[in-house]
Amino acid sequence: MTPDQYCEDKAAQSGSSFYYSFRFLPLTQRRSITALYAFCREVDDVVDETHDEGVARTTLNWWRNEVDNLYAGSPQHPVTRALLPAIKEYDLARELFLEVIDGMEMDLDTARYASFKDLQLYCYRVASVVGQMAAQIFGYSDRKTLKYAHDLGLAFQLTNIIRDVGEDARRGRIYLPVDELQKFNVPAADILNFRETDEFRALMEFQIQRAEQYYATAIGELPPVDRKRQRTGLVMAAIYRATLEEIKRDGVTKVLNQRLSLTPIRKLWLAWRTWWIG
Repeated sequence: MTPDQYCEDKAAQSGSSFYYSFRFLPLTQRRSITALYAFCREVDDVVDETHDEGVARTTLNWWRNEVDNLYAGSPQHPVTRALLPAIKEYDLARELFLEVIDGMEMDLDTARYASFKDLQLYCYRVASVVGQMAAQIFGYSDRKTLKYAHDLGLAFQLTNIIRDVGEDARRGRIYLPVDELQKFNVPAADILNFRETDEFRALMEFQIQRAEQYYATAIGELPPVDRKRQRTGLVMAAIYRATLEEIKRDGVTKVLNQRLSLTPIRKLWLAWRTWWIG
């Protein structure tokens, strides 16, 4: 198996919405963005699938060393071998990959975030940084596009947090800010015990409203000159926003006890429509 095929399989197996948005890219860009996505999946899986915290930290440190190997021109892992052409072609900074790893390690250090400001650092590391690297791969001529990519990445991560409230609670994690739980009178125990209350509904409606605002802000920040080259991000946004709409339509409290996902056919249709129609 080639490094590119390894990354392709990693992306396909995840079933992520991102995978569908890559389908329309030219081959070189598709390989690069798929390798970047595979890197994110690898380091995320270290935290989510390793039950021994010490082993997880050791493995994340291995990945930090592997990033050093990548920038020294001697990567060992299939993902970093696939990334080698991309970091040269698109001038991807070493520090950004390390930020992603630091973000994943926050899941080992932090089970609660006191405020949205505290949560933003996590979202920046695990999503906005990735969005900015993706924007470099897609290409841009106006630096304002990086601000668009930053805010769009934040919107994606907020959507993930909304969609995965129940799944995260089963891991003992609550990403919703503590001060907002208090504002809406939602004890952490209600989430950890999957109680669908009116207070929780109001809290989640607030979270959805904020995510929608970040989508609107991000799309508004995208310079027209770069809109065509950034269509892949717009495809992702269409799929993620449709997910939010489904959560609203299905009942926001249900995220505690089920994980909503669009069907592959609908994702492909949204991807095609956004790519060709805009």
